[in-house]
Amino acid sequence: MIEPTEQQRTNQQNRALHLWCRQLSDCLNEAGLDQRKMLKAGIDVPWNEQSVKTTLFKPLLVAMTEKDSTADANTKEFDKVCAVLTRHLATKLGVTAPAWPDARTRGRE
Repeated sequence: MIEPTEQQRTNQQNRALHLWCRQLSDCLNEAGLDQRKMLKAGIDVPWNEQSVKTTLFKPLLVAMTEKDSTADANTKEFDKVCAVLTRHLATKLGVTAPAWPDARTRGRE
């Protein structure tokens, strides 16, 4: 039996990724975990949507899927990457990441 292949991520999933990255950046900043404290000492650099995506989400996506772009991710991979990153932040840093956005929460942003 041939298993169906996963489809490329949808526009809704891409919007959800950006919303989640923005929400996670707020959580990290509120927890006092600026990029300097998590990545390199020197200067306080607050998180934002793009820095969460490029510094946290995308390297994990590459490590887990060998895909260099979020545009190449399929419909299941965002959830998997989000779960791993969420677990890591909770266990290593005590940060509760936001839930992955659903249709209701995407509509409010």
